[in-house]
Amino acid sequence: MDCPTVSMLGRSGSQWVEPEKQEMIPLPQGASLVTLPGYLPVGLDENGEMFLIEKIPGMPAQGVNAVAVLLPQGFTRTLLPAGVSQQAGSRLPVFGYAAVGFRDEKVYVAAIKSDEHRKWHPKNYNTSNLMLKIKRLTTKYPENRILSQLSRCSLEYGCYTAQNIFYQRWEGGIPTMISCNADCLGCISENHGPFDSPQNRLTFVPEVDEIAQLGIEHLENARDAIISFGQGCEGEPSLNAVKLARSIKIIRGETSRGTINMNTNAGYTRGIKQMCDAGLDSMRVTIFSCREDNYLRYHRPKDYSLSDVINSMQYAKDKGLSISLNLLVFPGISDREEEIEALLKFVQENPIEMIQLRNLNIDPDFLIEHIGGDSSGIGIGNFIKVLEEEVPHIKLGSYSHPKPGAE
Repeated sequence: MDCPTVSMLGRSGSQWVEPEKQEMIPLPQGASLVTLPGYLPVGLDENGEMFLIEKIPGMPAQGVNAVAVLLPQGFTRTLLPAGVSQQAGSRLPVFGYAAVGFRDEKVYVAAIKSDEHRKWHPKNYNTSNLMLKIKRLTTKYPENRILSQLSRCSLEYGCYTAQNIFYQRWEGGIPTMISCNADCLGCISENHGPFDSPQNRLTFVPEVDEIAQLGIEHLENARDAIISFGQGCEGEPSLNAVKLARSIKIIRGETSRGTINMNTNAGYTRGIKQMCDAGLDSMRVTIFSCREDNYLRYHRPKDYSLSDVINSMQYAKDKGLSISLNLLVFPGISDREEEIEALLKFVQENPIEMIQLRNLNIDPDFLIEHIGGDSSGIGIGNFIKVLEEEVPHIKLGSYSHPKPGAE
């Protein structure tokens, strides 16, 4: 609902801010408008004073909720939504909320396009023929339990990498591990905080023949084929290195096509080495902060440190792997000067070829409570400009891409 007498506010960290023009874009296709249950919107009145919108003329008070946007892949949010919870201690579901407003009778969202959108455009997914494609592959491999998991991920969670296995194209996910060596605050597959994760984790460890069977099928038949270990429905894949290394060797014994990738926290160096030695092609390392204190606060590793992550990346690079940083971006924290300085130092000293900007899915207040800090950010747009200027040799984007030279 448009309130023409109210000017929009957004949020950066714990601070209310007025959006700048370059921070806002028209609502992209595939974005979802959502309410923030129990949150009242905050805006500026005609005198420039901040106030809570507790009621709207002609509407009951309980009908007022703040609104946010969930962005499609390839877009990086610049501001969090401005809202205040009516109940102390309540938590929002684990999603990446972006600020939203009206301009010229159009909906605008606080975001920047950060990668080419074609392969991940929502129009390419959840199509009318998806069920037929799921049936075709599950009929072909009726004993492969991974396909049963991917069917659920495709239909219940709308997971794009799961669906790509059935569409036989691009990056396809192969989940294989039930446990993890970290307790990340924003884990999307297992509860580590006062909220429910949006999806359930894999409940079994597949056999080598199941993994290899699906890997060969995708790499041999998919366009721009990538298979990825380390999905949102599993734990840390390198903990399953013995089976995955054997699977990779079998796959590469059958086909040289495509890219074998792993999404990982890179903390279990022994497992990383086994998979690199077996023929892994690329590795995407997830990181919230390159400052060790904030890294530990967010990832809460069980038996590794940031130095182990660095050792894993160096070994992978020595083996010829392409390495990306999966940077979990959060307005008001990622763009703090001390965070940017640490990130620049990290990517200059370590073998990073690409930084993938990913919106961190988490309740904003919950994250701020755990990370803390009073410094303000310079803005996500300015943060990206600094990266482009200071490390121009590092590609910025949002997705994993086939390894150069891959068929």
